[in-house]
Amino acid sequence: MTWALVALGAAVGAPVRYVAGHLLDGRFHAGTILVNWAGSLLLGLFSGLGLTGHTLALLGTGFCGGLTTYSSFAVQAHDRGRAYGSVIVVATIVPALLLCGLGFLVGAQA
Repeated sequence: MTWALVALGAAVGAPVRYVAGHLLDGRFHAGTILVNWAGSLLLGLFSGLGLTGHTLALLGTGFCGGLTTYSSFAVQAHDRGRAYGSVIVVATIVPALLLCGLGFLVGAQA
């Protein structure tokens, strides 16, 4: 049952990632950065809410896992070279960590 929920969540998250990348990615890869930020915020929120079991499998592992992308982020940062790639790394990771923390705090207050 859990694997089916993960697959269902990913079946929603992955197309959202694709559309965001298709519509927003340009020189700065805004679509990839945006989905990684959103997924970090949501995963922090779900963790703060204390979701477990099937709900976390569907929303956390499935949806957020399908929505976010480390592989595209890494390839895009690498392809831009050391200097500009470093900007993409910092612009992705630092806000993503802050948004995850914010999501957790909001979820824990609910």
